[in-house]
Amino acid sequence: MEPTTTDSTLEQRPKQMWIRLESNPDVWNKMIHENGVDQEWNFHDIYGFDEPSMIPKSTTAIIFLYPVNDISKQFRQEEKEKLISQGQDISDSVTYFKQTIGNACGMMALIHALANNKQLLGPGLFHDIATKAEKMSIKERAELLETNEKLATVHKSAALSGQTKPRTDDSDRHYYVCFTKIDGQLYELDGSKAFPISHGPCEDFARATSKVLLEYIARDSKSYDFSAMALSKNLTG
Repeated sequence: MEPTTTDSTLEQRPKQMWIRLESNPDVWNKMIHENGVDQEWNFHDIYGFDEPSMIPKSTTAIIFLYPVNDISKQFRQEEKEKLISQGQDISDSVTYFKQTIGNACGMMALIHALANNKQLLGPGLFHDIATKAEKMSIKERAELLETNEKLATVHKSAALSGQTKPRTDDSDRHYYVCFTKIDGQLYELDGSKAFPISHGPCEDFARATSKVLLEYIARDSKSYDFSAMALSKNLTG
């Protein structure tokens, strides 16, 4: 599958505005465990990327939070132009969602992590979304999330349960993105980008993802507002 920009009409639709999710494993774990993910799978904070051993061996997805500023915006545009020009091979197994709901980047990252690791899903909200989305177009997937009242309720409950005051404004902006391995390739799944991004062959998920995230941090070396969570079985892998 070649990288093509998503339907421009998605950008033009009026957005629902949700409350931001806190980067707090307890909040995310409650969400997934109450909606079909087995208790043995949990989100854990990652405290560094210099040593891949800091990431549990059983990790199947990483949620990365980075600051949105002029540096990240410039890189995003340059990356988009480069990939449109040179092309990339995207596996048909990738389930990608375009974000059309304001402040929903955390939920988008979570859905990307779970929909592309369906082996983690038991009956429940996320299994239903992943199953329905498999044969849908990008536009249909966006509508699936926009019209899912249960998803909106789950998100709101989680957003209100964090330790920080919920926010809906655009100040102090940060963005969540999901990294996961699909068909032997490392993918970056970001609902605000035009398409999924392949970072190439991936034998060691922790090592390959750490390399990409260290590049993120190096590009914006004056910022300290980065954080990450691993979705894994336990802290020792």
